[in-house]
Amino acid sequence: MNMRHPLLHNTDTGAAAATQFPILAQRVNGQPLAYLDNAATTQTPRAVLDAMREFETHDRANIHRGVHTLSQRATDAFELARAQVKRFVGASQAHELVFTSGTTDALNLVAQGLSLGLEGRAVLGPGDEIIVSGLEHHANLVPWQQAARRTGATLRILLPDAKGQLDEDALARLLSPHTQVFALTACSNASGERPPYEALLALASEAGALTVLDAAQAVSHGAIDLQTLACDFMAFSAHKMYGPMGMGALVGRRSALERLTPLRFGGDMVQSVSFAEAVFAELPARLEGGTPNVAGAVGLAAAVAYLESIGHSAIEAHLSDLRQHAVQGLSQIDGITVLSPHCNASAIVSFVVDGVHPHDIGTLLDARGIAVRTGHHCAQPLLDHLGLGPTTRASFAVYNTHEEVDRLLAGVTHAIGVLR
Repeated sequence: MNMRHPLLHNTDTGAAAATQFPILAQRVNGQPLAYLDNAATTQTPRAVLDAMREFETHDRANIHRGVHTLSQRATDAFELARAQVKRFVGASQAHELVFTSGTTDALNLVAQGLSLGLEGRAVLGPGDEIIVSGLEHHANLVPWQQAARRTGATLRILLPDAKGQLDEDALARLLSPHTQVFALTACSNASGERPPYEALLALASEAGALTVLDAAQAVSHGAIDLQTLACDFMAFSAHKMYGPMGMGALVGRRSALERLTPLRFGGDMVQSVSFAEAVFAELPARLEGGTPNVAGAVGLAAAVAYLESIGHSAIEAHLSDLRQHAVQGLSQIDGITVLSPHCNASAIVSFVVDGVHPHDIGTLLDARGIAVRTGHHCAQPLLDHLGLGPTTRASFAVYNTHEEVDRLLAGVTHAIGVLR
């Protein structure tokens, strides 16, 4: 960990950010860009852009089956990226990493892979139970709804309390000998709530359930060590950790991944094929059918290296300071309700304003060069359960500053004055 990383320890953090992240140097609506929509997509540093450009310029070729030099170099780059990302999340020899197009793709691979089954031998069936937390993004709810309908399994929801928090005792009451799957987020993208996922996963695993962790909002903020988690499957996206869009990963225990039915049949996922049948390749190839996003894998590995150059502790401390600053300021504005104000281990602050629609707030903030996200954030059941409806969400990254938080607070105050 480099505690003197120039981005977090520069007297002019904004200038350092614009140097490393070219997109941040622009002005929007005549104002300096304050990009506070990082829970949706982070921006990409030069180091990642350069790594992808280097691959596309010098090594671009299809992988694994070519004997020529470019194919071999591309294969080496792809598999090196896999090894680097596995190390980053603490995967052991008992784990394997499957490249996907992102978190949604990875979660669908698990839900469908457990419910389809080769030759009718699905893992899930009638009488089985699936537990999903009430904090989830639609991508970790809808696939399980479909899996339950497809297999006859029962879907149960671990609802949060009035503060949006999950309770271990409530999960213990839901778990039964019929529980086959427990799916949970490491951080709610709608509220910023950071559930005690370590304890919840352990509880479900002890009950015999397969455990699924959506780490999209957590993997770039704090250290996740799969060797210490009771986690069978973990999904995340490159574009939420300073990497390219259309790239992500499913990391899981080999024994759990072996239970998934492949969703894509064809090139590179087979060991041998006749006109009558096919023998599938070993992991991870059997779950990676088709030509992969090799440049995306290279970019994801470069993003991992970028995060490691800063260090998890420095990133967590910086983002926690920004969130606390924002929560304190927003809580002092009349008529604002902040979701999960107690949660410091998060980079997300989501809020509602009495009598004011978040789309209007977002539009007025954009006029000041401040980019936030408004709406249900693909978590409508959670916001309905909390009785809040759509929210305005600001989310922070390593390049954001306290000056930008002050701009956010001033912009929200101005918007409320105009809209009321």
